[in-house]
Amino acid sequence: MSWADSLIKLSSYEAEVLQKRLAEIVDRRMAVEMRLTLLEAEGEAEAMFSAQEAAAGIYRAGFFEGLKIRKAKVQAEIDAILLEEQGARDALAEAFEAQKKYEHIADNIRVAARKETGRREAAALDELGLRKIAAR
Repeated sequence: MSWADSLIKLSSYEAEVLQKRLAEIVDRRMAVEMRLTLLEAEGEAEAMFSAQEAAAGIYRAGFFEGLKIRKAKVQAEIDAILLEEQGARDALAEAFEAQKKYEHIADNIRVAARKETGRREAAALDELGLRKIAAR
């Protein structure tokens, strides 16, 4: 295995690790977004309940103030995860760029090796032809 192949293998591994990290971040974001959805559903259920129950209306303002604070916390968590996700996406894009560079370098090395082999074979055939001509 050449050094170029080793670099490609290493960069592929790095890209896989970053993909797994990104998937974990996305899963975490989706879970937090689900919590926000549940809070919104809880707020709707409470609004319907307090509209039907006069006694529950007394606590309605406090409940919605607390709900607003909880939703703000969850939204702040989502925003932080979105920033982390963007960073992970950028790192993954850089890893793929590096991998493509290494693959391009390896291809260039293979092409150069083929050209050199072809040049040597052509030189050997030319020499063989010259020997045949000289032998006549």
